Amino acid sequence: MTFDEYVRDQGQSLLRFAYLLTGDRHLAEDLVQTALLKAHSRWRLVRAADRPDAYLRRILVNAHLDWRRRRSSTETPVEPGDNWFTHASTADHADGIAARAQAWGALSALPPRQRAVLVLRFYEDRDDRTIADMLGCAESTVRSQAARALATLRTAWAEADEKEPRS
Repeated sequence: MTFDEYVRDQGQSLLRFAYLLTGDRHLAEDLVQTALLKAHSRWRLVRAADRPDAYLRRILVNAHLDWRRRRSSTETPVEPGDNWFTHASTADHADGIAARAQAWGALSALPPRQRAVLVLRFYEDRDDRTIADMLGCAESTVRSQAARALATLRTAWAEADEKEPRS
């Protein structure tokens, strides 16, 4: 498979994965571009790998973690607007929009590695061994990061439920 064929076939999948890691479409595009640039210079190695897709996703996760580490203190992430969640029907979707916004807020508050573990586990449907290989850590670390992330999300959602006015 040539590099161009890979990008044509897997580019959208990489972009969706990057979007789930970052929560920002533009940053996701930048991360995919960075990952593809790195992969292009090493395409022979990537193509020879057992799982080139896992290799690229590892580059993406590392690029995301690097970006989070060196992000300038002057940058402020922008929350996705309602246009991200617009539906074609005329029904009131305020509850769904609020729930998604709450989920995005809770996910964006997670440390980058915990967020990466959740995205790899629940969106990419990867097992602990694969996630550990992709992140360069032990399987037990993957499990502990997932447990901590889920506990943090449960706490955030429980606190949000307590703040809701009762009717």
